[in-house]
Amino acid sequence: MKKVAVILLNWNGWRDTVACLRSLRQLDYPAAQMLVVDNASSDDSVAQIGKAMPGIAVLQTGANLGFGGGCNAGLRQAMAQGADYLWLVNSDAVADPSALSALVAKAESDGRLGAVGSVLYETEAPGSVQLWGGGQVNLWTGQSRHRLRPGPLDFISGASVLLRRSALEQVGLFDSPRYFMYWEDTDLHFRLRKAGWRFAVADNSRLWHKQSASLGRNSPALDRYFTQSGVRFFKRHAPYPFIPISFMVGKMLAKRVVTGEWQRARAVLKGLRSA
Repeated sequence: MKKVAVILLNWNGWRDTVACLRSLRQLDYPAAQMLVVDNASSDDSVAQIGKAMPGIAVLQTGANLGFGGGCNAGLRQAMAQGADYLWLVNSDAVADPSALSALVAKAESDGRLGAVGSVLYETEAPGSVQLWGGGQVNLWTGQSRHRLRPGPLDFISGASVLLRRSALEQVGLFDSPRYFMYWEDTDLHFRLRKAGWRFAVADNSRLWHKQSASLGRNSPALDRYFTQSGVRFFKRHAPYPFIPISFMVGKMLAKRVVTGEWQRARAVLKGLRSA
């Protein structure tokens, strides 16, 4: 069987991480090794995870490297240990026992699949699809939209993505210096597609996922990082970056001004300046 490294990134969320690990221990795929990457948590996460899940490897980064940087630390270690595939799973998700075996079966069906995604469901509404694998990006309007049903994909969500080792060796890992949080998975998949790799979704690979558990849905920090990373993404990939950046930032500002969320509006501007 193909060797798979299952990588979870933890940052001040050990309760969610432990719940995720417990579900992963029920996987029906025997050739999987779990690795938790801790991004310098301040809530005693390392000790709590070790206490609840003895024997689980925990890699401490020593600093908050963001999503891409933290995942990269885990990816490098797993690749050095000979993993054939690398499964990134958000620590605020709970997996079905067959989630990984379905991903590997799909990946093995086509050697040009560089990434395979899962179907994510809402934690609070288990029958409601939150995300069908990934989404699409419009390089003219600056709009990124998640898919809720089968269809073409520009990227697979980093919430659950099985990555082929040889694909990563060709295009590289997440561009963590450029993207601290958000858009890093989209950038990686645009690079994969440019190199000729394809994507797919294993529709019988199921997880139940919370949304924005680390920052919260209405967090100004979310707005700042999303804007900063989005601007950097369009500067790299759009034919005329000014157009999608203007649409994206303008729409975000307008929505926050109309609702009187001035702190979030300032966060959008801060993200734009820092990009």
